[in-house]
Amino acid sequence: MIRDLKYLRIATRRSRLALWQAEHVKARLEAQQPGLRIELVALSTRGDELLDESLAKVGGKGLFVKELEAAMAEGRADIAVHSMKDVPAELPPGFVLAAVLAREDPRDAFVSLTHENLAALPAGAVVGTSSLRRQAQIAARHPQLEIRPLRGNLDTRIAKLDRGEYAAIVLAAAGLKRLGLAARIRSALSVEESLPAAGQAALGVECLGERADLLEFLKPLDDAESSACVRAERQVNLALGGSCTIPLGAYAQIAGAKMRLRALVASPDGRHAVRAEGESGIHAAEALGMHVAALLRERGAGEILAALAP
Repeated sequence: MIRDLKYLRIATRRSRLALWQAEHVKARLEAQQPGLRIELVALSTRGDELLDESLAKVGGKGLFVKELEAAMAEGRADIAVHSMKDVPAELPPGFVLAAVLAREDPRDAFVSLTHENLAALPAGAVVGTSSLRRQAQIAARHPQLEIRPLRGNLDTRIAKLDRGEYAAIVLAAAGLKRLGLAARIRSALSVEESLPAAGQAALGVECLGERADLLEFLKPLDDAESSACVRAERQVNLALGGSCTIPLGAYAQIAGAKMRLRALVASPDGRHAVRAEGESGIHAAEALGMHVAALLRERGAGEILAALAP
């Protein structure tokens, strides 16, 4: 407990899911230090505002965090809560990830009004997704389907499905579960069918590295296993250039004292893909990420990434 910490401001996006995530962290911190007053600083980000183009074209998922980082740099907020899959592989100078919370279900979820899974959709059916990673993996397994961009917050995406704009949509299972919408999931895509994004389903807390008081205070939120897995996954992305706009999946699991990391780089149309995996001890997360990234490069990931360059 840090006795002189009496007031804390949490920067968050305004979406219902982002607010849920910030409230979750708020409740954890209030339980940790009763009497602490916590305020949510809800901000609109460029990623939330630019809905007419794909994220890959307008700057990637980092657009969801820049305004939150600016609020911390300018003293308007103390910490920020993020979905880790939206956090760029390399943080700006002066910022650190103080904690990664225990992970929710990392799988992608199939949501439809009429069908049970992707295989049940008829040829030409329209599937919505905001992710090049999901698009590539769906296209590889189900080339008969038409995949169209799907932007907006979670509620907006579901509303578009309900209006009949899509036969099905693919979303992160964790977000649906956190908002009490698990019943909307027709089926979960296995990790083999759709390798998750680096950090998917994990929440992260970011702050300025100079705030030693906050780093100490936030430590109890950190889940050692989830943190190690997310570090390994993010290292794959970082080693391959750190872009938020490439079709890359990375997913680590821990069994006993071993960590297994699987990763994928694919072309958006799913025609070209390379996969790699490796194992290590839990305390060698970053080294494992580097190793798996090197394997991907040996197998042709560099050529795929070069073809995606603007």
